[in-house]
Amino acid sequence: MSVKVDGFKSSLIFEQLKVNITDNEEKKKQTIKKVNAVFEINVKNQGGKEQVWTLDLKKDGKVQVGKGPAKPDITISLSDDTFVELASGKINGQKAFMSGKLKIKGNMMLATKLDGVFATIPKAKL
Repeated sequence: MSVKVDGFKSSLIFEQLKVNITDNEEKKKQTIKKVNAVFEINVKNQGGKEQVWTLDLKKDGKVQVGKGPAKPDITISLSDDTFVELASGKINGQKAFMSGKLKIKGNMMLATKLDGVFATIPKAKL
């Protein structure tokens, strides 16, 4: 099942995460062991529309559109462009947070684990 959503550049990144983590059993086990968290990511596109994706990297190793069944350990809110910049390494999470481009609710330390999750995506695909 696709996690792409029209009008969101970040949906391509979520699709890559799904392919590279959830569709690969070995990577899924490694990522769950390393990350052990549920991320709820709220993305707002340039048109003002909002979309939620959930990364369950605690139990199921799933990427899905919408809120997941498990309570998130961290909720991250940001723009579509900021998410793409984070995933491609053009900006780091701390810089985005300090400049107000990224808002966090929950366990802030888990946000640092997202860099490792993004590293599973080949840069050429971003």
